[in-house]
Amino acid sequence: MTADRTIEIITHSPEETIELGQKFGAGLKGGQVVALIGPLGAGKTHFIKGVAAGLGAADLGQVNSPTFVLINEYEGRGGDLTVYHIDAYRLGSVAEFEALGFAEYCRPDAVILIEWADKILPALEGIDFIRIDLSHEGPSERKIRIENAQESGDLQHL
Repeated sequence: MTADRTIEIITHSPEETIELGQKFGAGLKGGQVVALIGPLGAGKTHFIKGVAAGLGAADLGQVNSPTFVLINEYEGRGGDLTVYHIDAYRLGSVAEFEALGFAEYCRPDAVILIEWADKILPALEGIDFIRIDLSHEGPSERKIRIENAQESGDLQHL
């Protein structure tokens, strides 16, 4: 990961977190790996719901954390883009993550969104990924820190 532009935004509700994700997703071009890190309830899934909507991949009701199936797949931008939503929470090792076929998902016509990415960060070494840290700032406020997104243009409109 390179040290490009970093921004921090505070959202004040789940709806604002989804809206931020939607704006972020609208700027993705394909070929990105997005690593989401944060404690339980920090807004990772809400942010991803927005990203999927911003990519034209799914409506909010269709996007759920794939905790037990591990990977959800959504078709975005009229079939021109595939969105892979991976939940690493239940994975016991980086080897388990790699066994999911992660390398095969890394394509120019795909966006990979990884919840609980802190569990598999060593697998992302050597990949120019976007890191998003989410944290609790109050009962409904969330701090969202986005690192390394400048090249893809996904921060220009935030």
